Amino acid sequence: MTAEQLEPDARAELRTLPADLADSVARRLVAAELEEDPERAYAHARVARDLAARVGVVREAVGVAAYRVGKWAEALSELRAARRLTGRETYLPMMADSERALGRLDRALALVHGPEVATLGRAGQIELLIVESGIRRDQGRPEVAAIVLQVPELTDGRARPWSAALFYAYADALLDAGRTAEARDWFARAAGADTHGDTDAAERLQDLEGITVEDLDPSADDPDYEPDDADHEREDADHEREDADHEPEDADHEPEDADHEPEDPDHQPDGPGASDD
Repeated sequence: MTAEQLEPDARAELRTLPADLADSVARRLVAAELEEDPERAYAHARVARDLAARVGVVREAVGVAAYRVGKWAEALSELRAARRLTGRETYLPMMADSERALGRLDRALALVHGPEVATLGRAGQIELLIVESGIRRDQGRPEVAAIVLQVPELTDGRARPWSAALFYAYADALLDAGRTAEARDWFARAAGADTHGDTDAAERLQDLEGITVEDLDPSADDPDYEPDDADHEREDADHEREDADHEPEDADHEPEDADHEPEDPDHQPDGPGASDD
């Protein structure tokens, strides 16, 4: 990988550094972006920070990498620093979600409803709504969590890069609210919209369908389950229907035997000692 792989805007922010240092930092940022393993990506970003802690794009990279490995406090610290250095509000959703992960729901909501939200694109605003929905679920208000996500983009039929995340979050809220059938439908929509496998919507859907089948069998989770009289009556009725289904089949075979009897009344079966004349 080379420094030239870094986005032009990011490279422009490195121009304050000596050329050799800028190239080294750029390579580390590229490595952090391309690395599939979150821990290794975080390690690359940390090296870049050690080399250039006063560059906003570097602090952003560290904040994002820290967020992806669940280092919530560090993610907040780095993203706040990046915000001061660059003036960008791009990572408000990650900051709000980090506050939520740390259990500071009031601070998270303050970010969600802050005036800076108006500067975000629609994708960023939807991300914040997804965070708010999670906060409402944490507060024990799943119905409100679902209402938060009832935006026009939920049902307008247009596919967007963030549609799968929106559908998935809505399904989660519905499931928490006890609306299982609706949740199943929205997990299915999320799975259909998730062309890159960013969510586990398909697995969640399979789990829900599996639970539904098991719930139909009262003995599935109860080894001591004993059928009641009504169950026995249903079983007896089933057996009677099965017997009735078989009776006509036997009746059909009886005339067949009768047809064969008159075929040769004088015929005697060949015995063991019979010989041909």
